[in-house]
Formats: sequence, C-alpha cells, structure tokens
Amino acid sequence: MAVSALFENPAVAKVLPAAVRQNVERWADHVNVLLAVRNPAVIQQMAPSAVRGLFLRQGRRDEPTRMRASHEAHFDWSYKSDFPELQALYQKAKRMQWNAATDIDWKQNVEPLSPENPLLPHDFLAWDHLRGLGVRLTPAEEQKYLYLALSWMLSQFLHGEQGALLASAQVTESVPFTDGKFYGATQVMDEARHIEVFHRYLETKLNKRYQVNDNLFTIIDSLMHDGRWDMKFLGMQIMVEGLALGAFSMLYKVTREPLLRQALRRVIHDEARHVNYGVLALRDLYTRQLSERERIEREDWAFEVAVLMRDRFLVHELYEEEFEGRISRRQWNAFIDVCPGMSMFRTTMFSRLVPNLREIGLLTDRVLPHYERVGLGRFMHGRSTLGMEGDDYVDDRAA
Repeated sequence: MAVSALFENPAVAKVLPAAVRQNVERWADHVNVLLAVRNPAVIQQMAPSAVRGLFLRQGRRDEPTRMRASHEAHFDWSYKSDFPELQALYQKAKRMQWNAATDIDWKQNVEPLSPENPLLPHDFLAWDHLRGLGVRLTPAEEQKYLYLALSWMLSQFLHGEQGALLASAQVTESVPFTDGKFYGATQVMDEARHIEVFHRYLETKLNKRYQVNDNLFTIIDSLMHDGRWDMKFLGMQIMVEGLALGAFSMLYKVTREPLLRQALRRVIHDEARHVNYGVLALRDLYTRQLSERERIEREDWAFEVAVLMRDRFLVHELYEEEFEGRISRRQWNAFIDVCPGMSMFRTTMFSRLVPNLREIGLLTDRVLPHYERVGLGRFMHGRSTLGMEGDDYVDDRAA
C-alpha cells in the first residue's frame, strides 16, 4: 500500500489539522518516489538531490539556488576535427540560428481563456474522473484549468531550459573532442534563446508562471553535481531534452494558439539537433569504450530516471494552488495519470527516448525485462531520433 494512503484514513484525517495533514501527505508522496527506485546504487547517487529537491524544496525559494559543480575542463591544443557527424551538426546549427526577439511575431494577441484558439483541447484533462471525485466545475472553470495546466507545462519548460543552459555550458568545457565543443557552443546559445521565448510568453501573454517542479529540480540538481561529462550528456541531452522534445511536439500538435505554435516550431528544430548531439557523442563511448561495470551503472541510472520522469511529473504545483483540501494528493495523482493529454505526452516521449537508449547501447538484454515490466518495452523497436529533422516533429501527419 502506498504510504500516502495512510493519511486518507478518516480517523487520521480527524486527528491532524488540515495544514499538517497536507504537509504529511506531500512528504509521504515523496517517500513513495524513493521507494519506487529499486536500484540501491541509483538511490544512493540521487538521495542528496532528492533531499534538496523533494523535502527541502530548494527550487521553491525566492533566492537563487547555488549548486557546486565539479567537473574537469578538457583542453585540446591540437584542435583536430575528427568527428565528421558532429562537424556537420555544427555547420547546420550555425545556418539555423534565429533571433527570439525579431523572428517571432510577438505583436500577436493571446487570449488565454478564449475558446476560439484554445491553448489546449478540452479533452486534455479527464473531467469525468474529476467529477467522480466530487469536483464539479463550470465550463468557464474548466477553461481556466486548461489555461493553468498549460502555464504549468510552459513554466517547467522554462526551468528545464535553464538547466540545459548550464549543463550544456559545462559539457562544452568537458567534452573531450573539438567538434563536440564547437557544436556545444551553439547549443548554449540555443538554450538562452529558449529561455527568452518561454519567459516572454509566460510573462507577457499568459501572465502566469509556476515554480520549478520538485522532481525536475531533483534531476537537474543531480546532473549539475555529477562531475562526469557523459552523465551530464546522458541526463540532459538524452533524458531531459528527449522529454522536452516529446512534450514540445505533442503540444505543437494539440494547441490551436498561433503564437505558441510559431514559437514551438522554432524551438523544436533546435531540440532535434540537441538530442542528436547526445546520441552521436555517447554512442561510441558506451558501446566501445566504457567498461562493463561503468556501462551497467549508466544503464541502471537511465532506467530509474525514465520511470521517474514517466510517473512523477504530476502537476503538483497546480494541485497545491487550486485543489489541495478538495481532494487528496493521491487522488490528484490518479487523476493526472488518466488524463488523455498526459497519456499522449508519455507515449510521444518514450517512443523516441527508449529507441535512443537502444541506439547508445543502454538497452541490453540485461535491463530490457525491467522496461517490459513497467510497460516501456513496447517502444524498444521504434525509430530513434538520430537523423530526424525538426520537420519530422512538427508534421501533423507524423506518427
């Protein structure tokens, strides 16, 4: 039984004041996150970040978060160019640079609550499930919560892009091949541009921004503290950027808001290159250079983080703002789990992420049964992102 279920017992609910019960429910929910990680080595590695992100909630504070980064900067005084695929990606990135301030038509008006150009389709959220929990909403309230759900999503995109900005700067320092440094420098520019886009849209068009999700903070914190360049690559380029690419392409296809579609189309083209960068940089390292022990460590870490990303982006910030006290946290988690929009997002994300893990050698026969156990093995034989262009993700006819 989930730990949080204990606090839904009516007898317990009567004893605890509402504010105390809500805090205890939140802590119990976080304990469930840690209990879901079965690999002791992964728990040990991520535990300090989990404490800072889930329990201390350092991402929720008003002041900046300081993280002590530790990694080696790799200088190559020969400046040799011996990675033609990354050199080609670098040339492509230079050709496709764009200006977030002038290449997007920011004069367009956005009406977040207008049904004419809906931010999200009405069936993005599972309204019938919510009614079954006793929460009855008017059409205007449903429109409001779709607006808040999108604001939450774009806020997490914004925070994730800041993590990508700092991680890509670190990787540019530490990656051991010159062509990788050249391409990495273009990604640093891309990430700054993406922060500009999402921040401007949230602040000037939606007038709403949420704090960083505790689980996203935990992953970013773990990557920033890890001193190994390839782990930053694996976590950010393959996992987080892969998640973002899936989310962006899904959102592009379901939103009818013209300015958001214009911005997402630009960002998606950049993100497609970023994920390919990760696949190219890690494929040879993981399949030919790492020891078996090192590869297994990364294989196990990738699986646990994949499950964490699938199960734990549960829009708790919106719950705490609007629904806490009306339904329990566990009921909210179940509601988000059955929402059609979130199901579409998970499918889109893992249909590329799992094949990418296969492409870089982290989906071996040893770990594949674990993916099968949690329902992710069905993506094993899908197409990886390697060689895919931005247009592949914004074609409404694409699978």
